[in-house]
Amino acid sequence: MDLILCHTTADFDALGAAVGLTRLLPGSKIVLTGGSHPPVRDFLALHRDEYPLIERRSVNPEKIRSLTVVDTQQRDRLGKAAEWLDLPHLGEIIVYDHHLGQESDIAATRSHISSVGATTTLIVEQLQQQQVSLSSAEATVMALGIHVDTGSLTFDQSTPRDALALAWLMQQGASLSVISNYRDPGLSLQLQQLLTKALENLEYLCLRGYTVAWVTLKTDAFVPGLSSLASQLVELTEIDALLLANEYLGKGDSSLSVIGRSQIPKTNLNLLFQLLGGGGHSQAASLNLRGVDSQAILKQLLDGIKAQIPHPPTARDLMSSPVRTILPETTIAEAQRILLRYGHSGLSVVDTQGQLVGIISRRDIDIALHHGFSHAPVKGYMTRNLKTITPDTTLPQIESLMVTYDIGRLPVLENEQLVGLVTRTDVLRELHQERDENGKGEERQKSNINLPQLQNKLAPQLWQLLTIASQEAEKRGWHLYLVGGAVRDLLLAETAGSLMIKDIDLVVDGFHKSADVGAGVELAKALQQLYPAARLEIHGAFQTAALLWHKDPEFDSLWVDIATARTEFYPYPAANPEVEASSIRQDLYRRDFTINAIALRLTSPRSGELLDFFGGLLDLQAKQIRVLHPNSFIEDPTRIYRGVRFAVRFGFEIEPQTEDFIRYAINSGVYDRTAQENSKTPALQTRLKTELKHILEAPYWKSALQLLDNLGALQCIDPTLKLDGSLLRQLRLLERCLRRFDAEQTLIHWQMRVEALIAHLTPEYRVKVAQNLQLQEDSIVRLKKLTQSFSQVIKSLPTLQRPSQVVQLLRQYDLPMLILIALPSPREIRHQIWEYLTVWANVQPLLNGNDLKKLGYKPGPQYRQILDDVVAATLDGVIKDRVEAEEFLAKHYSL
Repeated sequence: MDLILCHTTADFDALGAAVGLTRLLPGSKIVLTGGSHPPVRDFLALHRDEYPLIERRSVNPEKIRSLTVVDTQQRDRLGKAAEWLDLPHLGEIIVYDHHLGQESDIAATRSHISSVGATTTLIVEQLQQQQVSLSSAEATVMALGIHVDTGSLTFDQSTPRDALALAWLMQQGASLSVISNYRDPGLSLQLQQLLTKALENLEYLCLRGYTVAWVTLKTDAFVPGLSSLASQLVELTEIDALLLANEYLGKGDSSLSVIGRSQIPKTNLNLLFQLLGGGGHSQAASLNLRGVDSQAILKQLLDGIKAQIPHPPTARDLMSSPVRTILPETTIAEAQRILLRYGHSGLSVVDTQGQLVGIISRRDIDIALHHGFSHAPVKGYMTRNLKTITPDTTLPQIESLMVTYDIGRLPVLENEQLVGLVTRTDVLRELHQERDENGKGEERQKSNINLPQLQNKLAPQLWQLLTIASQEAEKRGWHLYLVGGAVRDLLLAETAGSLMIKDIDLVVDGFHKSADVGAGVELAKALQQLYPAARLEIHGAFQTAALLWHKDPEFDSLWVDIATARTEFYPYPAANPEVEASSIRQDLYRRDFTINAIALRLTSPRSGELLDFFGGLLDLQAKQIRVLHPNSFIEDPTRIYRGVRFAVRFGFEIEPQTEDFIRYAINSGVYDRTAQENSKTPALQTRLKTELKHILEAPYWKSALQLLDNLGALQCIDPTLKLDGSLLRQLRLLERCLRRFDAEQTLIHWQMRVEALIAHLTPEYRVKVAQNLQLQEDSIVRLKKLTQSFSQVIKSLPTLQRPSQVVQLLRQYDLPMLILIALPSPREIRHQIWEYLTVWANVQPLLNGNDLKKLGYKPGPQYRQILDDVVAATLDGVIKDRVEAEEFLAKHYSL
């Protein structure tokens, strides 16, 4: 096996050179030894299959015949793959590089090192000599390597050889459109000067959480490369959209060029620019006009962008009601008295004009009383999302509504006035529910679906596991159900045979037979005997057991929860629930949202029966998140975060009544009171952190945070936390920092986002909130020291004149602390930190210890000081090359 090794965090030059070498070394394979730059990663996400790439972990070292290293001469840049360089049976080690003046620690049998702009150029020259032709995909990635490393031939190290190599690659079919999408050209001297002017004159506006900026640059003539300048402006600032205008003197009259960039969802610059004769893409467009009013054109484009910025979603309100009525201001205690007096299971709520506004049930009242809300008005607990009927509604339609939505009472409205009520008793203990009071028999709420169709959607090994589990349950006379998110995902899945669900919930329902509270545990133990690779965990307090696989070749990291059907009761808001065995009906009712309260029966004789008591299927079709009962969010605030996560993840809307329940729970102050009255509030501590983790590590985290803020739900973290414009800008800047400085994700990105949220709080609250969420100790310490560190940097950095002084100040802080300091800092401070991280911190001494020894300096502790002084002098421009470094030593250090 012949391998070509790219250095860790491979760039396009390394990848392009490696691809070219596969044509010089037929049959060879490319190994990315440790990740890649973000643009390379994005490129490979689409084009990986076009190149002979293999994973390092799939390599058998004993079968390696030769190694070719590209774009580096250092072993430590090859990660763990550097171990292969020491294999005794290697036939050859070849190095290709374009970095001169470096000491190589690779024992190469052959080296190809030359002063060109890109290593890829060396490979192109050999391909030309051997008259090897390339495919378009090969030519494109090689051309990208030269473009990126030479700044499209604008960098000082570019040579005529690079230009000739690019020309040949174009002849071979390199795709210019692909190259333009991925290259990152540098700025010419003129563009660098214009960048300074643009940063000084940039104007901003903030609208609906986004920042739009614009600037007009006046020049004597047309300036090429404005698109690169626009990209640089977006990179250096926290703007979401940019209009960069350039006024210049054209052929006899003034001319205008406008470059547009947007990162705002749902905006389409192409449509805006097409109206003026320009065009491009939705996120990037341009136009060129002559003899126009530049400010009027800019205003038209700016107004167009503002009009496209999406509005927050609006809510829908559905109203209905029963006959026995109370007013919304009626207290919970009075409503209970009325229920007891008339023997009703629910009451209708109307306003002063007799308009129906809601229904409150006995269960809602009982829970409110338990939590001490006897004085509260019923309007905070009533259900407003009512299904109503008219006098002309047919009986089958009434039956369908009652069964589908588990409604025990249907208001009859005529001309928007409550004229009657159709009722039936709600049975919540078993799988049956009676019809209305006319008594037409019993009916099971079920739906027989196409079981083979669902089976075909699921990965075969998972279906086999479910089949075996159902067989074990049947042996014991139990019913077994697949419930919750797994059923939801199966119903939403469109492709066949590919769904590998990572979290599966199974419920054993055999309470009428022989199953007791330990049924779920017993079934889990039986399955563990059949699947010994799984680890068994038992949670006695919640009557559940779990089977866990970790990086299993068949199941990967699968988690299967198995529980006996149960009901639950919260002793106080935000507590852990108390549970007891019950029926599948009650088990589904205790869940959070209707789309998660659907069950698929796995056992005979009615395998494939879909239980949907609460309208979950219709809510899936309507793409809405609807809560099961009004007190849900008071009992468990983490359900707010889960609801937001599901809404954003699936592109659903939170149903209006559910949104009202969320806002009422938050505005009631119940979370503050329960935290003061109880030492343990898991739903505001560990469980809240878990939900935050799920949200902040997901790709949709920004949208989820914005929705949480819109609902006021960030108050669950701290009452003062709001996603204002400042915090939004800081979070966007944080993402740029993480992409730029932690491409390999050595930091925990979701945790950094939590720290950024907490850092936005008043300093005295930061540590308390971090401890409440039980963050890791290093996060708590960092947030504790942040105020002092921030003050020191803000105070000291503006007074420093030399880069070496900046380095000396900032190197005492780790990367996470520097990022947290940078986020709220003024732009000038951020730019200095940015330059430190991107340039100054990476400056190496022009001499090393071996050089000092050769020059006659005696080894010892002074070496560190000497080398630090050499770096400082290099940073400050005192020395520029090795000769000047040696002269510097002779002047300042005696032998």
